[in-house]
Formats: sequence, structure tokens, C-alpha cells
Amino acid sequence: MKIHIENNQIDLSFDKKNIIKIVKTFLAFYKIKADEAAIYFVTEEEICKLHEDFFSDPSPTDCISFPLDSEDEPYRILGEIFVCPKTAVQYAKNNHTNSLEELYLYVVHGLLHLIGFDDIEESDRSIMRAKEKEFMGYLKHNLPNIF
Repeated sequence: MKIHIENNQIDLSFDKKNIIKIVKTFLAFYKIKADEAAIYFVTEEEICKLHEDFFSDPSPTDCISFPLDSEDEPYRILGEIFVCPKTAVQYAKNNHTNSLEELYLYVVHGLLHLIGFDDIEESDRSIMRAKEKEFMGYLKHNLPNIF
């Protein structure tokens, strides 16, 4: 599995190796076969531009995901995730939580989108939140050294 990670921001420092561990653990947990995925850590300005260009909403957001290939492709590119670490830092500060854990949650959230989960409708959002909670608990139990 090739996981491309690009960090184009300075708001939050993180170890790329931990992001790779999260992605690989996620794919194994959900039994997803994929050959490639990309995660871009971007500035607030960049996430706002993407949000406006693709969703007609210029406000900042935590992450944006673009699924690419379907499961039946011989070489499957799972998709691209754009994550805004500044949003994680601000959320953590306002809610007295850990910004790195919040960043990891955004990666998990983006991965869930790439495998077909949605959060537009309230019923879908409840399912997605449960999946996030389940997998973050699994991560804390199985990869505690990344937190």
C-alpha cells in the first residue's frame, strides 16, 4: 500500500509515520483492499478554497475527501483527503482536548468518507460518529504510543 502524505502547513506538528500507521490500521480493521491513498495537510486558506470550489461554502472545515476508484478496480486508488490541522488546534483549544488526537480523528473521518460513509443526514451522521468512536478506541488500545 502506497500512502502519499504531504504536509503544507505549520499550525500543528505531527509524525507522518503515525499517519501511515493509522491508515494501514484502518484499512486492516475494515478489511479494505487498496493500493494507494493520499493525505494532504493544508492551511486554513487552502481548505477554505477547496470547500468553496467543491461545496460552494467558503468557511473553514476539518477535512474534505475525494473517493477515487471503486473496489473492483485491479489497481485501486482509494482517494484523497485534505485535512486542516489549524481547525484541529482551534477545536482542541476551545474544547480543552488534544489537538493531535483531533487531527487523527479528521484523518479517520476522511477515511470513512473514502469507504462510503456520509454525514449529511442526521441518521448517517450518527452512524459515522459511532464508527469514528469505535475506531479511535481501537487505535488507543492498539497503537497507544502514537497519542
